[in-house]
Amino acid sequence: MIRFAHTEYLYALLLIPVLVAVYWYVALARRRALGRFGQQPTLAQIAGEASTTKRLVKFLVLLLAVALLVVGLANPQVGTRMEEVKQEGIDIFIALDVSLSMKAEDIKPSRLEKAKLEIRNLIERLAGDRIGLIVFAGEAFTQFPLTTDYSAANLFLDAVDVDAVPMPGTSIGSAIEKAMESFDFKDQTTKVVIIISDGEDTEGNSYDAAEEAAKKGILLYTVGLGTSAGAPIPIYSASGQQTDFKRDKAGNVVVTKLDEAALERIATAGSGKYFRGTSSQDELDEIYKNINALQKKEFGVKQFTDFEDRFQYFLLPAGLLLLLELLITDKKSPLLARWNLLRKEEEVKA
Repeated sequence: MIRFAHTEYLYALLLIPVLVAVYWYVALARRRALGRFGQQPTLAQIAGEASTTKRLVKFLVLLLAVALLVVGLANPQVGTRMEEVKQEGIDIFIALDVSLSMKAEDIKPSRLEKAKLEIRNLIERLAGDRIGLIVFAGEAFTQFPLTTDYSAANLFLDAVDVDAVPMPGTSIGSAIEKAMESFDFKDQTTKVVIIISDGEDTEGNSYDAAEEAAKKGILLYTVGLGTSAGAPIPIYSASGQQTDFKRDKAGNVVVTKLDEAALERIATAGSGKYFRGTSSQDELDEIYKNINALQKKEFGVKQFTDFEDRFQYFLLPAGLLLLLELLITDKKSPLLARWNLLRKEEEVKA
């Protein structure tokens, strides 16, 4: 497997077509200027020692040197073996409510954006722990499975919005069941599910699912986002301007409220703890402090571990080509000039 340590440097390869265009423009401008100066036979006598061929060769050598230099700076690396690396940590699944009520702004900037901010902060603090994300409304889907690739986790998190799950509702039970399906119980790691929701309109088997998770040794925490007084759900246009609030069939503005009692019962059934979300506090930080004190277990991760730098195979030839470009002059080679003269004489005799 081949990868580049600094892929951003590869954008410099765009300089090559720019250099070609500049060379072509300068050559054309030089030819036009010389054409205004005199006739071709006269110019050939005046600039008899100048070689357009060697000028082109110098330019091609320079282009190749630039290409090799850019690739070398990007530092190509070769991985020769995939092996299992032992890491120590905890398996954490975040179950994030993406129902429409999470757009309410009684928690700033909104319930959903506050939740995503806390998850990002949690990901930044992880060191060896695996994290996964489940999004749910009326049903649950795995946004990304357990991983230690925190950069990829952030990318998937950025894509989460209320349209991630088309079915309306708040089925916390389906999110817990999805997490239980996704955990590998052959790994004796500590397993944690953190549910972030407003708890409103909790459906069906949430408490049964929480009890089942506790029986399997899964710790279940809940974080309630919202206020007991509630707030309307704003409707925004495609340009980001608020146009109205969500209304019921009778035309009344819908007010969504935090259901703390439901979330507390789920946390209790799951042998965990409930946290009340606020605009200022980072609740996931408190939860992570709790679970980080738990005993961490080893687990295996497949990854390339034998990546070796190969930049020297590109930088050294680039340096030699740059030196060669300096040594090549624009003057015609006497040997080549003599060979051309002999060839012309033979053509004349023929």
